[in-house]
Amino acid sequence: MKTPKRLEPLIDNGLIDEVIHSLKSGKEAAVYVVRCGTVICCAKVYKEADQRSFRQSVLYQEGRKVRNSRRARAMAKGSSYGRKEQESTWQSAEVTALYRLSEAGVRVPRPYDFIDGVLLMELLTDSDGNPAPRLNDLDLEPELARTYHRFLISQIVRMLCDGLIHGDLSEYNVLVGSDGPVIIDLPQAVDAAGNNNARMMLERDVANMTNYFGRFAPELLTTAYGKEMWKFYQSGELRLETQLTGYFEEDTKAPDVGGVMREIDAARKENEEKQLYKDSVRQ
Repeated sequence: MKTPKRLEPLIDNGLIDEVIHSLKSGKEAAVYVVRCGTVICCAKVYKEADQRSFRQSVLYQEGRKVRNSRRARAMAKGSSYGRKEQESTWQSAEVTALYRLSEAGVRVPRPYDFIDGVLLMELLTDSDGNPAPRLNDLDLEPELARTYHRFLISQIVRMLCDGLIHGDLSEYNVLVGSDGPVIIDLPQAVDAAGNNNARMMLERDVANMTNYFGRFAPELLTTAYGKEMWKFYQSGELRLETQLTGYFEEDTKAPDVGGVMREIDAARKENEEKQLYKDSVRQ
């Protein structure tokens, strides 16, 4: 096929030897199957911000740290340099997440390199060597649906234990390779501790998985793994070996408003006494 313009520099520099064919084009990027020496892999070419259909980046970027203060100021002001840097940060977030999650044992594509907005990574295939299908393209037997659901819940737990939440997980960004489900598309991954929307995103990710697999195994629709998972995480008790039940009971106990007001009054009184003491010392 004709070499896409964005891949030409990688061919000129010998990083890619051949573009075999286009694999898919999504809201964030276009993906091509390429040959690098004797290895067949994927080249994910990120689209520019004005060409993407994904418009909620601010929601996901909350809590992401930018070490360079000049870049951070420019991004906050929204200057042309700032927008360019923000786009670079958005793209590199997936690369960082892939390396981090691979190290944590989460089943994601292995990243190989990232150059000028192009991510080279593992090509996932089925048992026949063909590109792995999306989860959405499969018709599952109930038992297999339960198995895949259980596995993906464990992967979400593993991600959360490492402090990350996918943020946009659904049957459309899970591939099913020869060794089972693989989570893909992570540029919007969020910091569980630094993003105020983390709980909502976690519960939405889990709900998307539950609703999909619930088509084949309806009993899954009554589970509440997302809420249970967050409760353990928030209390600092979530571990890889934590046994989740899928059952969660909301706390319906009325808040002790009187107790809260007494605590506030006590704190106010303590501060007033400290201030009076400081004033007397000055005099």
